[in-house]
Amino acid sequence: MFHATFARFQALLVDPDPRRQRWVILALLLASGLFIGLLVGVAGPLVALALALVLIAGALVLRDVMWGLVGVIAISALLPFATLPFKIGFTPSFLDLAIFATFGVWALQYALGQRTRLETSSIGGAVALFLIMAAFTFAMGLQHARPTSNNLRQFMEMVLSISLFFVTINVVQTRRQLTFLAKALMLGGAGAAALGILFYVMPQDATVWVLDRLARFGYPGGFGALRFINDDPNGVMRAIGTSIDPNVFGGLLIMLGVFTAPQLFVKKPIFSRHWIILFLAMEVLALYLTMSRGSMFGFGLGLVAIGALRYRKLLVLGLIAAAVFFFLPFTQDYIQYALTGLAGQDRSTQMRIGEYRDALRLISAYPIFGVGFTGTPQIDLYIGVSSLYLLMAEEMGLVGLAVFLITIILFLNALIQGLRRSRKDPKLDALLLGVLGATVGLLAGGLLDHYLFNLTYPHMTSLLWIFVGLGMVAVQFALAETLETAPAQLVHNQRSKINDQKRSYEAFL
Repeated sequence: MFHATFARFQALLVDPDPRRQRWVILALLLASGLFIGLLVGVAGPLVALALALVLIAGALVLRDVMWGLVGVIAISALLPFATLPFKIGFTPSFLDLAIFATFGVWALQYALGQRTRLETSSIGGAVALFLIMAAFTFAMGLQHARPTSNNLRQFMEMVLSISLFFVTINVVQTRRQLTFLAKALMLGGAGAAALGILFYVMPQDATVWVLDRLARFGYPGGFGALRFINDDPNGVMRAIGTSIDPNVFGGLLIMLGVFTAPQLFVKKPIFSRHWIILFLAMEVLALYLTMSRGSMFGFGLGLVAIGALRYRKLLVLGLIAAAVFFFLPFTQDYIQYALTGLAGQDRSTQMRIGEYRDALRLISAYPIFGVGFTGTPQIDLYIGVSSLYLLMAEEMGLVGLAVFLITIILFLNALIQGLRRSRKDPKLDALLLGVLGATVGLLAGGLLDHYLFNLTYPHMTSLLWIFVGLGMVAVQFALAETLETAPAQLVHNQRSKINDQKRSYEAFL
């Protein structure tokens, strides 16, 4: 009955009689208007807008999984903690919906036979082993504390976020798709920086008003959402954007800002050079306003890596900028804040040192596989430390940390191999440099922050592994172009060498 009615309605929409067609279109518009009006009246305009965006996003993902990855990037950069304003047993976040939709459509394509080949890349085995270790240590940790529904949901988010690596390397198959995803990352970074600056320069009452409107979607509201140095409301405010935490916001700017930086030196950048300059200016300013010392250190080290590998002028410009920054009158508060941190004199640094001591005590008690993700076996021990590596060792032990470090080392080695073969393609070279510099910056920032492996921040985990996937796709293009342009007698040897490298990685793992 329903199918017959729907078929009749479709026939009337294309009816050759214009009068019938007009009446059907008018009826459709009236019904749509009544439905939208009812939805706005009952749920409110924000909820209605959110549902409309969800429907549009769902339709795009069904057309192409690439839109799912773009959706994950956009939500991670602009609204990472937004949740639906209602529950379905639990309160799903926008990020949850984007990740589940991306995975669902990707898996459906294999089920329908639209995709038949599963790419893993040379580091796929290491990533899979890291996922297995995470699942194993989670299960081992259940003997210490029973998981809550929130623990289970957050761990599943982390697993799916890491698995986005495999989605990325299988979905991004052309240079055009690679560039499209890179553009999404750069725009996401610029958008996040713009929001961070806007929230900072607006009067605090106006910023709180915006956050109160976002509170319907799970964001913290009120003046308590604002952040200050040493939690002193009378002190210097720190930029948070929509990331809520200034250090997490700083990590986001490391990843996407350093990734954008090499575009300054390319003859034909992905965006116009004027836009690239604007993007970077906003990201550097937003990073400064976070007052995040670890993020500034990571950002600087990422740029140093790019300069050392390709653009020596960047090192000179960096030294000049650092010297000017050190003597500017309005930066003296920041410099004093950084120096007191290095000396261990401010409260936040002292608390962090205490966390490190407690973390080392936990790791020494459970060194092999850690204590898992749900709790500790002793009341005087706790999970939580402001360091990526110590937190990973707490939860997954030294074995899990070693697997992660091996994976990253293999990834950096693959990027360097790609850079050796990408000089003839400036655009590809700039993308590889950006990925490598951002990875170095994030690893440096991870010494002092934990956002890349924290169940509370799944958006950072998602961005990291999409980023790693994008880097491996760029490496494969660089290696493929080498084979296409090499003399015929060298092609076979080069392909054999690549295959030997893959086999050696797999044997090592």
